[in-house]
Amino acid sequence: MTTAVSAPEETDNPFALTHLDALESEAVHIFREVAGEFERPVILFSGGKDSIVMLHLALKAFAPAPPPFGLLHVDTGHNFPEVLRFRDETVAEHGLRLFVASVQEYIDAGTLRERPDGTRNPLQTLPLLEALGEHRFDAVFGGGRRDEEKARAKERVFSLRDEFGGWDPRRQRPELWQLYNGRHAPGEHVRVFPLSNWTELDVWQYIAREDIALPSIYYAHHREVFSRSGMWLAPGEWGGPADGERVEKRLVRYRTVGDMSCTGAVESDADTVEKVITEIAASRLTERGATRADDKLSEAAMEDRKREGYF
Repeated sequence: MTTAVSAPEETDNPFALTHLDALESEAVHIFREVAGEFERPVILFSGGKDSIVMLHLALKAFAPAPPPFGLLHVDTGHNFPEVLRFRDETVAEHGLRLFVASVQEYIDAGTLRERPDGTRNPLQTLPLLEALGEHRFDAVFGGGRRDEEKARAKERVFSLRDEFGGWDPRRQRPELWQLYNGRHAPGEHVRVFPLSNWTELDVWQYIAREDIALPSIYYAHHREVFSRSGMWLAPGEWGGPADGERVEKRLVRYRTVGDMSCTGAVESDADTVEKVITEIAASRLTERGATRADDKLSEAAMEDRKREGYF
């Protein structure tokens, strides 16, 4: 019989923080620092597990008052329906304000063009940057973690972006002793990553501890998928499957969610949070490395997009 891997607990010292307590405390501190330093922060919220955990932490940081900022979603138009439903239910449950930047609107206006491969993740940058400018957001919380991908491993918790939204690793500031520098010139803004020091396993252990609800696609379910480049992708209007790609029903779950055209499922029977934790503890691939086709476009795909203004 398999057992879930749980976070280590300190029992000798009743005042010692557990591993998850320390991560939670750090994240709560970051949310409060931003609320004190910036005028118009916003949480980038996709309805994925990291942004859900991030919102949970923000609710804790300011309870019993609501968080002093809203949510921003860059909607590619190819999002999983289950995730969009969860997003809207979450906003309604907590009475939050949701801003939506639509990639489809930019395509309809002719500002952006569809890519030949149907992937819209790389098209999110312009709608994101224009939404930040339109609403004058000066700090943007993102759910990026350093364990996800090598470009994200270079990030600071406070990541300075220039007036074009671009990221330059040489301009990132030291953050000794958890001291964060939010200074920025007019037109610049700061991306803030409260989950930087978390791992995928930490996130799931925290979800289990806090009993946080997630969209159903994070757990094993039967779904029609087809194989492309070693990943199980969902068929859709974005162009899949192509000729020669056969749709079949598999028992799968998603480790991360994004544009349906580039987010792959993994075969899994993990239908509970405990089973997911056990599965992740045995995995040697990050969720982006295993399931995100947009990160495989080139060796430096993520870093290139970050320099252009992507998260």
